[in-house]
Amino acid sequence: MRVLVVEDDPALRLGISRMLQAEGWQVDVVTDGEYALSASATQDYDAAVLDLGLPRRSGLEVLSRWRNQGKDLAVLILTANDGLTSRVQGLNNGADDYLAKPFEPEELVARLRAITRRRSGNTSNLLSLGRLRFNTDTKELNSDGERLALSPREAALLELLMSSHGSAVPKARIISAMSSWESNFSANSVEIYILKLRRKLAPAGVNIVTLRGVGYALELL
Repeated sequence: MRVLVVEDDPALRLGISRMLQAEGWQVDVVTDGEYALSASATQDYDAAVLDLGLPRRSGLEVLSRWRNQGKDLAVLILTANDGLTSRVQGLNNGADDYLAKPFEPEELVARLRAITRRRSGNTSNLLSLGRLRFNTDTKELNSDGERLALSPREAALLELLMSSHGSAVPKARIISAMSSWESNFSANSVEIYILKLRRKLAPAGVNIVTLRGVGYALELL
């Protein structure tokens, strides 16, 4: 998952970024509303952590612009104002959830997981296919109760493929979801990790099919 963090406080911005990276997510950070709009104009994000009190453009302005443009990313609002009016304004403008400062890191991560699951149509943190069971919170993969070791990149790729089971995932989507401004994931990297993951899934009766010109999809052997 690729997440945009929009926060003007340097310490909080760094802390949030590190928390989300520790979850295996790719994170881009910007410091104000104008930069947030510029970033989202050139990159598709799965989610955003959006502060309301931003320089140049407020978080509400950014959120309204995103929704008016039809952007479907999950948005978790952060604000120092815990008043009812602030919460209602954020939710009415298209936020998925709201978190008041100060907050516990674990709660931010849990809320972000929850809203991205809702956006994708998954109400559970467990993805299943054939004999495979993948926990999107712990990133653990099991086949018939036996744990299969995955690297963070392999886990991120598998989550993307399993979340999209029934349809192909374009290579461009994989590159975008697994890249950040600090860590580029190339087309060659996609092919390398597809091959690695294909070898690990084959004994469990699952294959990754390459659909030329379309993308990649999971199928049962």
